[in-house]
Amino acid sequence: QVQLVDSGGGLVQPGGSLRLSCAASGIIFRNNHMGWYRQAPGKEPELVARITNAGITNYAASVKGRFTISRDNAKNTVTLQMNSLEPEDTAVYSCNSRDIWGSYEYWGQGTQVTVSS
Repeated sequence: QVQLVDSGGGLVQPGGSLRLSCAASGIIFRNNHMGWYRQAPGKEPELVARITNAGITNYAASVKGRFTISRDNAKNTVTLQMNSLEPEDTAVYSCNSRDIWGSYEYWGQGTQVTVSS
């Protein structure tokens, strides 16, 4: 059974930091590209950051320079370090896995991030 378990969300003041984690099980982690998506109320889901199985990263323009995605293939985890948070970053953040052949895709349950004073 495949599981992606997201954690680390919460309430933070503007300018603060949060660290999101996604623990994967039931997949061959090293054969999966991993990503974080977010969806704010009334908006479409958007890709925040992605890291390939080879460790290549890409970011949405709105978070570049503030967020960092990383993966630990030994622990089957992917992490999103979010710094200099802004109210516009408020959303539900969900982890995503997609195998390198494009055959399977899975999602975490999501974790709420709220940036507010």
